[in-house]
Amino acid sequence: MKASARNQFEGVINDVLIGAVNAEVHVGLKGGETIVASITKDSIEALGIKAGISVLALVKAPQVIIVTDFGGYKLSARNQLQGTVTEVKLGTVNAEIDIELKGGEKIAATVTNDSVETLGLAKGKTATATFKAGAVILAVKD
Repeated sequence: MKASARNQFEGVINDVLIGAVNAEVHVGLKGGETIVASITKDSIEALGIKAGISVLALVKAPQVIIVTDFGGYKLSARNQLQGTVTEVKLGTVNAEIDIELKGGEKIAATVTNDSVETLGLAKGKTATATFKAGAVILAVKD
């Protein structure tokens, strides 16, 4: 699939929890991590979403927030994927940070250069990529 979302994760749906308007879809990745997507009930029906099927979970890099120290706080973001920084690509104002997850998948985040400095982001540093379930778009094959 060609899409502008830099983060594209192949996975299998482990669970679907249907609410009054939205549904929560749990996508298992090969490394054991889970990505949670919040999509409408209409999308569940239109895409034929159910446990056991393969999907592609898409997340745009600017939607990913990097955390290096939670300082005792908990976040409401359902997706919190810890890994190791593999690359820091500085631009004029922003940088792209690549984090490798335990299963080998990589997730990219776009942050300001100031954030790179403040968080001490460098190759080899442990970091957690966080994003809300509503930032996840699911795709299925026809």
